[in-house]
Amino acid sequence: MSSTNSTTAQPVPPGTPKVRIAGLHKFFGELHVLKGIDLTVEPGSVTVLVGPSGSGKSTLLRCINELETIDAGRVWVDGELIGMREEQRPDGSVRLHALTDKQRAAQRSKIGMVFQRFNLFPHMTALENVIEAPVHVRHVPKDQARARGIQLLDRVGLGDRLDHYPSQLSGGQQQRVAIARALAMDPELMLFDEPTSALDPELVGEVLQVMKDLAADGMTMVVVTHEMGFAREVGDQLVFMDGGVVCESGDPVEVLDHPSQERTKAFLASVL
Repeated sequence: MSSTNSTTAQPVPPGTPKVRIAGLHKFFGELHVLKGIDLTVEPGSVTVLVGPSGSGKSTLLRCINELETIDAGRVWVDGELIGMREEQRPDGSVRLHALTDKQRAAQRSKIGMVFQRFNLFPHMTALENVIEAPVHVRHVPKDQARARGIQLLDRVGLGDRLDHYPSQLSGGQQQRVAIARALAMDPELMLFDEPTSALDPELVGEVLQVMKDLAADGMTMVVVTHEMGFAREVGDQLVFMDGGVVCESGDPVEVLDHPSQERTKAFLASVL
């Protein structure tokens, strides 16, 4: 198992889920935020996480991306255990070892994340924000990173805003730069944590369109959002969370139109 935690890419066996989560628990002090989450995300699919504030959705994303440590349970991405490696003992038992910071960084580089707040560097142009990580983390030659950055900004509809600073861009444009920045690391999985909640209503559509285009291109995505129209149109799996547990999951249209749990019904009635 340890070899798959190196920086060398390993072939992913056919049929391997993109993400598999088993028995995931997370505490913040006495607060039990995630209470035994089980979840599978298939390659090329869009999983939408919905639920009230404080239900654990964002924490779940942060555990997948190793921004939070896991207190119990396991997370695999492309069959690779996140944050740990397994050592098989002679007696058949398995011992877990924490990965080094370098190994964790290598895992994290395969996972793109877009946050509610754009977190762009204010002193850098759109293009400079996009190429920063490829140049300084992956040591991609600057000319090569720049060409790729221009391509990505054009892809999100900002080919004419390369030299604009964040203060010169609308919120929707800044979020699209943030998406291009995440894509610049060539992730195998994209996580979106309420990417439109900080935007004015008229700017939401332009960000959702970029996400729809990514889904159409086959990008595996896990999206925390309150945009039920996006969930219905683009989602392959809708997961309703409350109180740190998965209350209900399934086909988005089925869950939205015919929720089976009373808690799901009450939540959807409040947001639809």
